[in-house]
Amino acid sequence: MSVKLDHGEDDLSENHEINVTPFIDVMLVLLIVFMVAAPLATVDMAVDLPASTAERQPKPETPVYLTVKADLSFALGEAPVAREGLAAALDKATGNKKDERIFVRADKAVPYGELMEALNALRAAGYLKVALVGLEK
Repeated sequence: MSVKLDHGEDDLSENHEINVTPFIDVMLVLLIVFMVAAPLATVDMAVDLPASTAERQPKPETPVYLTVKADLSFALGEAPVAREGLAAALDKATGNKKDERIFVRADKAVPYGELMEALNALRAAGYLKVALVGLEK
């Protein structure tokens, strides 16, 4: 803080010093606000996610739907399919076109790991273009 003493002159000279006290007060308030808000802005939740390497692809004209039912059985379109015969059924439904997108829909009761197993079965069959189907709200 600076003090200017009057030496008896009639002219008041200009003071070229910046008053930093309000600046420091504002900065301290901002510091406190960010110290309180920063822990609230971060969320730390441990989740053990299965691995997937799916890429986004355009929608085909005639979609092929693979359904994972609540009892963990598969259906291709409307016909039930065994897990072992999934690759052959997909080849028959797509005309052996491995680049065709397969739309996967799963029941809410299907565990996430089982859905990833279905996606891995598709990948093992050679179908890498996969889309997940859900309801819009």
